[in-house]
Amino acid sequence: MAPDGFLVGISADAGGADGRPLFDFDLLDEAAVPWEWMPGEGELEPADVAPYDALILFGRRVTEATLAGVERLRLVARLGVGVDSVDVDACTRAGVLVTITPDGVRRPMAAGAMAFVLALAHRLPEMDWHVRRGGWERFRHVGLGLEGRMLGIVGLGNVGRELATLAAPFGLRVIAADPFVGDTRLDVKLCTLDELLGASDFVAVTCPLTDDTRRLIGAAQLARMKPTAYLVNVARGPIVDETALVAALREGVIAGAALDVFDPEPLCADSALLSLENVILAPHAVGLTDEFCRLSGRSVSRAAIALRDGQLPEWAINPEASSAGALGF
Repeated sequence: MAPDGFLVGISADAGGADGRPLFDFDLLDEAAVPWEWMPGEGELEPADVAPYDALILFGRRVTEATLAGVERLRLVARLGVGVDSVDVDACTRAGVLVTITPDGVRRPMAAGAMAFVLALAHRLPEMDWHVRRGGWERFRHVGLGLEGRMLGIVGLGNVGRELATLAAPFGLRVIAADPFVGDTRLDVKLCTLDELLGASDFVAVTCPLTDDTRRLIGAAQLARMKPTAYLVNVARGPIVDETALVAALREGVIAGAALDVFDPEPLCADSALLSLENVILAPHAVGLTDEFCRLSGRSVSRAAIALRDGQLPEWAINPEASSAGALGF
């Protein structure tokens, strides 16, 4: 059983300016799990996390220094699936479980990526710029029909698989590059990244950021794409070489792009991307819907409740931490 005084800390960036949660944490209240807001931003310090058994975090960072001398903490539950803000190895060594919310992210992020594909296909950025400047040439920016076109998905994981499912009703053919996937059980053909880039009309990046995927899409890769093709990135900014992408967009190497993520974030005020008409930009928020907030909030709440009850939470990415004391109350 959990000890008396079990307490969950939730980072303030999971709440609105009025102090109300942006996410659905009702399950915590229903299960009589006490929680409180953690003020501040950026990297967490040991004093920030010391009072808590579990943390629910949106954007705040957990490093090895965060955990120095911390004895009580047993869970870091991320609202999302990326763990580039959490030192998972350090957590494992400290006996702290790390969970993510693939059940909350899957559909909202895939729908956001599909929205980008549709907007690019219909050339909405160019049409918007054209009308705002007083234009009314209806055939100036003729769109691209999706039936029979090729969507290439880089990273066929949680979001990538859902995107493939959403693309099917539009008649898109789907191929994917993912060295860790052998059998998709979907109507998706697996291929190499080079093959994908050369064949696709739309390239969607949905893979995680790792040492292997950092700058995965650079000048050479962009040059392999069709001049009529579009790039969509809803994963992480550093996966795409932003300087090379700007050059490719300016020189017509590719037709356009839709970006939800950047390197660095937030996007610099003098970024060349801001001056380009063939780019859609979003502030790392294309998947932040009420659905995401509801599902992800409930997912992390279930993780905290499981920990309180001495059970291994669902979606733990380092279950081996449990043998280091994560469930030992």
